[in-house]
Amino acid sequence: MTKRTKRAIIWSAVGVLVVVAALVAYYFIAIYNQVDDFQKTGEDSPFYNVKPTETKVPEPPKWEGTERVNILLMGVDARGLKKGEIPRSDTMLVASLDPVAKKVNLFSIMRDTYTKIPDHGSDRINSAITHGPNTAMKAVSDLLGIPIQYYVYTDFQGFIELVDAVGGVDFYVEKDMHYTSKADNHEYDIDLKKGQQHLDGSTALQYVRFRHDALSDFTRTERQRNFLKAVADKMKSTTSIMKLPSILDKVNPYIDTNLSVEDMWKLATVGYSSEMGSSEQIPPMDLLVEKKVGGSDVLGVRSEDQLKDFVQEVFNGTGTTDSEADTSTDGNGNATPSDSGNSESGQTTSTGP
Repeated sequence: MTKRTKRAIIWSAVGVLVVVAALVAYYFIAIYNQVDDFQKTGEDSPFYNVKPTETKVPEPPKWEGTERVNILLMGVDARGLKKGEIPRSDTMLVASLDPVAKKVNLFSIMRDTYTKIPDHGSDRINSAITHGPNTAMKAVSDLLGIPIQYYVYTDFQGFIELVDAVGGVDFYVEKDMHYTSKADNHEYDIDLKKGQQHLDGSTALQYVRFRHDALSDFTRTERQRNFLKAVADKMKSTTSIMKLPSILDKVNPYIDTNLSVEDMWKLATVGYSSEMGSSEQIPPMDLLVEKKVGGSDVLGVRSEDQLKDFVQEVFNGTGTTDSEADTSTDGNGNATPSDSGNSESGQTTSTGP
């Protein structure tokens, strides 16, 4: 081999390395810029019109990277609202990640749970977000007895964009689901058939919102947890990882959070290597009490201390799981057929899909 040939090979290899390095740099810069924009400020924040309370809710504790971190996920229906108006939470979940055990637990909070809202008396917990994200985090923290360090806030459109951006999700729909509403101009009607199918953003939203069966919001919150598991699995796939910059670009306008870029990186690293643990309803069935307040149906907690103990038992792997009696999941986190909750009639505690 001549010296000229050797130099050509060396320079070709260097050229390839430079191109690869540039692509990697572009990839991570694109991700960084998108994630950095998740924290909205000023009029870009959905909470810029929220008035501060007389007694300020303290800032949530910061995550140091080694202890358990708890993130409040809130989904809202922002249709027909003016800029600056905050709707009540349609969905409230807490994702709890243990970086040592590398396990994630999910808690879905019934939106009609009647509890204390810091500086605002007692109300359904889904009203807490109308007073700002810190109030919502403090209300959930007090209810569960755990620190809530972070929140992620989005609306229906953000959910649709996320599912579409990952290419949809293959999922088992456990029953026929049908609901129509003239009040929404049929924009969010629900029409799904039982069976394994590919759900895009719009059909996935239909699935997680449906609650017109015998157990109403009880089965809906379980469906939401099961579907989020499936989305998380899809996000871990190689294809979705390579598409991450474009995924973030699509959901960015609909996301608000107090997570810093650095914390997102740490959480993403831990989360990617973690396995999904238990998935629970709050309050669990044995601690739930149906009652009326001001003529309206709400859900009470039989014992707040026992609820806090239940959360710790889940963390320690010693708690019982209410959801196992209703819907089981396969190895991919997809819901499988169940005989529970398949009636299309029954009472509900609140109105709307």
